Amino acid sequence: MTKESARQAAEHFLKNETAFHLGEMLTEQSHPVTRGLSQVLEKETAAGIDMLLRVDDDLPPVVAKVFASEPFQKLRADILATFRAGRRIFFSGCGATGRLAILLDAAHRRFCTKKAALDAGAKPFFDRLKEQTFAIMTGGDFALIRSVESFEDFIAFGKRQMVDAKMNADDCLVAISEGGETSSVIGTIHAALELGAKTSFLFNNPPELMARMVERSRTVIEDARVNVVNLATGPMAIAGSTRMQATTIELLVAGFAFESALDEFLRESLSEQTLQQIGYTFMAPEAGLDRFQTLLKEIRSEKNRTVLAALTDFEHAIYAASGLVTYFPDEYALDIFTDTTERSPTFKTPPFRSTLETEAPVSWAFVKDPLREAEAAWLHLLGRQPCCIQWTPDDYRSMGAPDRIVNNPPKIDRSILETYLIGCEPDPTRTGARPNVAVAFLVGSEMERLNAPAGEEGGGGGGGLKAFLDQTKTFEKRAAILIGPKRPNVTVCDPVFFVEVDIPETSLDLFAHLAMKIALNNVSTATMGKLGRLYGNWMAHVDATNKKLIDRSIRIISELANIDYKTACDALFETIDETASWTESKRKTVSPVAYTIERLAKQSNGS
Repeated sequence: MTKESARQAAEHFLKNETAFHLGEMLTEQSHPVTRGLSQVLEKETAAGIDMLLRVDDDLPPVVAKVFASEPFQKLRADILATFRAGRRIFFSGCGATGRLAILLDAAHRRFCTKKAALDAGAKPFFDRLKEQTFAIMTGGDFALIRSVESFEDFIAFGKRQMVDAKMNADDCLVAISEGGETSSVIGTIHAALELGAKTSFLFNNPPELMARMVERSRTVIEDARVNVVNLATGPMAIAGSTRMQATTIELLVAGFAFESALDEFLRESLSEQTLQQIGYTFMAPEAGLDRFQTLLKEIRSEKNRTVLAALTDFEHAIYAASGLVTYFPDEYALDIFTDTTERSPTFKTPPFRSTLETEAPVSWAFVKDPLREAEAAWLHLLGRQPCCIQWTPDDYRSMGAPDRIVNNPPKIDRSILETYLIGCEPDPTRTGARPNVAVAFLVGSEMERLNAPAGEEGGGGGGGLKAFLDQTKTFEKRAAILIGPKRPNVTVCDPVFFVEVDIPETSLDLFAHLAMKIALNNVSTATMGKLGRLYGNWMAHVDATNKKLIDRSIRIISELANIDYKTACDALFETIDETASWTESKRKTVSPVAYTIERLAKQSNGS
């Protein structure tokens, strides 16, 4: 790309990509509660954490309204009808919502596996039930650990993924998009409608706004066959960072609709004796909302704010010294994958690195399973074999993909996924920089695994403890993040960050997932803020990897450089032109947004 072609590319985006100019969306705007966040974090971490947590107060009133609504009841009824028909409930999403789709599928599969082990007579039932959910993430399961550039921009890609998954008319689709405009997710809706399948669409902006703004959204929002569930709560804690409040309310609503439908199906299908044998419990959505409000209060207690601030300062010190953090979870590895993966496009940190990328920068944070090698770790993580995409150039050409994709299809198949060492295989890259720390991450009853003294078995999970100790011998430091109602007597890690919250049991373990999500989202966001990757409550280091993020990048440049949208667009594409000649390592670590703002500031100062 030359300077002239950069100007033409900017002009093309301004004139021909108006469907991706999304500044009116509530989820893309600045929240008044967190204005000045980066400056507050610089002075007092705990005060910044408190600002972030207060935005979650926007959620309960909306959740209450949704639980009482007809669309929620329709969502629940469609899921129940699909269970009864012996067919599949599909969850589809992209980015944060794609990882949420995978989480819902995996949580259901884990529930079925655990209950099947408790009653041999019910095992065939739960084995069948386990296969009645499936997750469609834009870009396939590979996108769980690495964003697939531009994939979300194409409706045809979403449709094709549904075709590959062999959906049929008796299935049900729960499509989730934070903004309500994601092309690939809308593609999954079109595929479901063409089959005549039951279809719901959950998103976080007012439907009337999206129908007015975005043609592709209007085509499904105004289709009478689509059950629209409005989850709009307003701006995010960080402008545009829908991995936070948007996906929290999506997890609550989709999770409780699913659990309440599952409850009715289980009571129809199993005897009371069997339900008692498997220790089955159920929490109604209304009770779940009350418990969620309690959870928010518990997390925001002075003690827990202090813990989250200390954890933020701990991780900030490691990253500021060019060090590395490696998390070692068990049951809740998927939650940590979600948060750590999303840091890369949100804050322009190095993405997870495979064994094929020996020259690429090492990711600041990574996740490893201390108990299983990679193949078994993927199966444990997902509850099924990974489902990856291996489309040919002809496939992409038939879907109308641009030449840049046809000529260089993304390498996102399973063979590439398996080059990421997420299991207990040795990985010297995790200790190749100093400082480095191994972090045990356990939730609820898992915390007993750290009760035993170093080198001893016991504590309800000694094997897990011994594996953690064996896997982390070469690390400089061992730390632990623990979330649950009672702190164990930990002897093998220092420091220990204990977040004290009650975690009631539900089928999908919703409260464990919610507690982890809220804690991780706020700590990682605050950490990046302290590293200078926020300006106020704007993502100053966002990566412009698709059309939505290009628009967001332009708006951030416009806001922070105090220039109009067109000028910001021209400046961004000039940066994209310049960075094309950079090394891959530099492109992966330098944000085009931050670089553009810095370049404009130098020009303004005459330097």
